[in-house]
Amino acid sequence: MPKRHVKKGDEVVVIAGTERGKRGKIISILTGNDRVIVEGIKMIKRHTRKNQANPNGAIIEREGSIHLSNVVRAEKFDAKAARRGTAAPANS
Repeated sequence: MPKRHVKKGDEVVVIAGTERGKRGKIISILTGNDRVIVEGIKMIKRHTRKNQANPNGAIIEREGSIHLSNVVRAEKFDAKAARRGTAAPANS
């Protein structure tokens, strides 16, 4: 298995795609197809069938996956932003 530049629990910044510039913590890494699931990023709606937890069925909103190449560790991103002289976005 090749070494990845991020791991579960790391705070990352999305650098490409529709969610560009957003930050989040990695929930899991899908090693088979080089994708990561980041907390609060790429939210999708999942329609579920009837079951004991949801007797009428439900629409559940959860995180989708994004490609590993579209994220970078937040520390590295902030260090590059400081070198460029651009202000890093406040995380509040």
